Amino acid sequence: MSEVIRRVRAGDEVELTAMIHELAQFEHASEQCVVTEDQLRQALFGEAPTIHGHLVEVDGRPAAGALWFLNFSTWDGVPGIYLEDLYVRPQFRRRGLARKILATLARECVEHGYSRLSWAVLDWNVNAIALYDAVGGKQQSDWITYRVSGPDLSALASELP
Repeated sequence: MSEVIRRVRAGDEVELTAMIHELAQFEHASEQCVVTEDQLRQALFGEAPTIHGHLVEVDGRPAAGALWFLNFSTWDGVPGIYLEDLYVRPQFRRRGLARKILATLARECVEHGYSRLSWAVLDWNVNAIALYDAVGGKQQSDWITYRVSGPDLSALASELP
C-alpha cells in the first residue's frame, strides 16, 4: 500500500468537494452543505486564495483530505493554522491517515514559524476526540465558539447606514 500526502493542485477540487459533502453527511448536516466545485476551485486557486489543502492518496486513490487556512495569534504575534475540515473516507479509516495529516500540518507550522494548529470537533465524534487527545491536542474549555450567519448576519450588517 503506497500513501502519498501532498498539497492540493488544480483538479483536486472535484474530489475535495465530494469529500466535503461526504463529511457533511457523516456530521448529519448534508442540507447545510452547498459548496460547489467552482467555489472551492476559486477559494483554492483563485487570484487571492483563501484556503489551502492537502490530499492523501492510497495506491493512487483519493483517501483523505484536509482544508485549512491561516489565522493570526495577536498574543504570539505570528500566524497559526486553523484546520477547517479533516476527512478520511470510511474504507481508509483506522490506518493512521488522519494522524499523518495532523503531523503534516504540524510540520507546516514548525517550518514556517507558526505558533499553533487549531480545529474544532463535534462533541459526539469520540474517535476523532481520541485521536486529538493522543496527538497532544488540548480542549479549550474556557472558550465558547460563536457564529453569526444567514439572516442574523444580514441583520447585523444592516445596522450600519
